[in-house]
Amino acid sequence: MKFVQGARLIAASALLAVLSSTPAHGFSGVVPSTGAPATKSRSIAFSGRKQQTQWALNAEPIKITMPALSSTMKEGRVVSWLKNEGDEIEAGEAIMVVESDKADMDVEAFEDGYIAKIFTQEGDSANVGDVVALVAASEGEIAEVIASYTPGGAAPVDAAPVGDTPAPAAPAADTPDFEYSQIDMPALSSTMKEGKVVSWLKAEGDPISAGEAIMVVESDKADMDVEAFEDGFLAAIITDEGDTGAVGAPVALIAAEEKDIPALKAYAATLSGAPAPVAAATPAATSAAPKAAAKKPAAASGGRVVASPLAKKRAEELGLDISTIAGTGPGGRITAGDVESAAKGAAAPAKKAAAAPAKPSWTPAPGVIAATPSARAAAKKAKLDLSTIVGTGEFGRVTVDDVMMATGEKKAERKKPAAGGAPVKEMPEGTVPFTGMQRAVSKNMEATLSTPIFRVTREIETDAFDALYQEVKPKGVTVSALLAKAVALAIEKVPIINSSYSTEGGGSIKYNPDINIAMAVAIDGGLITPTLKYANERNIEELGENWRELVEKAKSGSLSPDEYQSGTFTISNLGMFGVKQFDAILPSGMGGILSIGATQEMIVPDTQAVLGMKKVKKMTVTLTADHRQIYGADAALFLKALDEIMQNTSALTK
Repeated sequence: MKFVQGARLIAASALLAVLSSTPAHGFSGVVPSTGAPATKSRSIAFSGRKQQTQWALNAEPIKITMPALSSTMKEGRVVSWLKNEGDEIEAGEAIMVVESDKADMDVEAFEDGYIAKIFTQEGDSANVGDVVALVAASEGEIAEVIASYTPGGAAPVDAAPVGDTPAPAAPAADTPDFEYSQIDMPALSSTMKEGKVVSWLKAEGDPISAGEAIMVVESDKADMDVEAFEDGFLAAIITDEGDTGAVGAPVALIAAEEKDIPALKAYAATLSGAPAPVAAATPAATSAAPKAAAKKPAAASGGRVVASPLAKKRAEELGLDISTIAGTGPGGRITAGDVESAAKGAAAPAKKAAAAPAKPSWTPAPGVIAATPSARAAAKKAKLDLSTIVGTGEFGRVTVDDVMMATGEKKAERKKPAAGGAPVKEMPEGTVPFTGMQRAVSKNMEATLSTPIFRVTREIETDAFDALYQEVKPKGVTVSALLAKAVALAIEKVPIINSSYSTEGGGSIKYNPDINIAMAVAIDGGLITPTLKYANERNIEELGENWRELVEKAKSGSLSPDEYQSGTFTISNLGMFGVKQFDAILPSGMGGILSIGATQEMIVPDTQAVLGMKKVKKMTVTLTADHRQIYGADAALFLKALDEIMQNTSALTK
């Protein structure tokens, strides 16, 4: 088996030893003695959550040292500086990412200042306690801070005091012989003896992935979330939400395989996440001085209020003055439980029976952007503002994948359909070369881009035309054949529409003696224009039969060049798809193309109707013409002739 010491510490208290030249500048927050310089001191925090240290309001160097992230850590490596020398730092901003023997973590600032000097560069390692950077209180003090700093003098910080090392747990009976991991209560500071599980972000049985936050822990100085280092399943929770465990005591078991969960649950019953039991006080000792044991409010002596972040947040939510609440934590620190007790006006509630945690929930502190260390480093490298990236990780945390998607290095993963939902349709992906037909169509479309064109649109009543179609439909006559006949007869009345432009003699009109109507047809892999030749001369039954043959050949790819390259005018009909109106592109070598829209019912005035109006069917047609030889009046006359032919259909049946 493997033991995970606190899993990955992320956005947590960093144990940064911020040392100064006077003994008063330590972790305890001691006010300088009478013999010390009469400089007023305040707190500044450089940590993953709320690690507190002190520094004086003068130009003395503020030493940021390599933090101890675990009890076995001897040195750490700076993965990334999230701020540069001279940059201003604000409360809640991460300033660097540190890698230890067990964890990667980012370190945040909880007060304002300026990075004066960075000694340990990205990728370099330093022993625990070594100075890695200096901080100045103001931008104007940066030069003075650097000049006044003398390297050396900082005593190395031990990984963990001997007295604080938790006693090893007694061997449990029937230790599992399969692979699993044990998560222990992490040491979040050099003074931490025990920690409280604020929230489990995963429930028993849930799958977990490396890098996912699994719980939030409250210590004497910090609230932090703990990430998993490896994939697996949360098999058993030993220390429930709201319970406290000694540093190093087991809090949960992780199964490598889901089938091992029941066995680990049984094994967890033999373990204990609680600190060593304390001997009960005798009745006499308990009653000797009951008032002496009463806690004073944190601000009773006029001192600074020391409270956990969660406690401050709960006090604000409940509208309580946190300075009036007595703390029960180490050194009188106010915990979230103290706030809840104060809100109820009674002692802390009795421990509830262990139960599976409810749906996990967690919200980062105001102003703090939830992101993994690798995401912060990647965002810095890409010069991206993390606040502009939408996180897809647990509880909205920004992950390195989110950053990569923001930079375009990675595509967004497709969301899985909900249970019972329709299956996801697989869409084509990648680049597909043109077929020979598609290349030809593309070249023809590009060839007409330089042609000066114009368009004219008209609505045409189709009641008589539709009635004729219903009459000849049983004979095999299609709408396409009828349209080709009508257009050919209209061209007879306005021959210029059947012409094309020629460059001969500096520009001339080329009249075509035959009226060959090309009909645009979409087929698999391209677009082709089968042609009804001599459409004005042939009857509609013959045109209908010819059209059926041409369509079959087009589908089978057996059209001869003469059957699709001999057109003198083109029709493009999208009316069968419900398209009301559209503009067609003029084919190369032609004078015009007519686009046909869908037929629609409309109400129009009618002096002979009882109510003065009637319902008719109309379709919208648009002529695109070459303006070099065809003018607006020509187009208007052509559409007028087409309208007359389609309303007086006797000419179509001759």
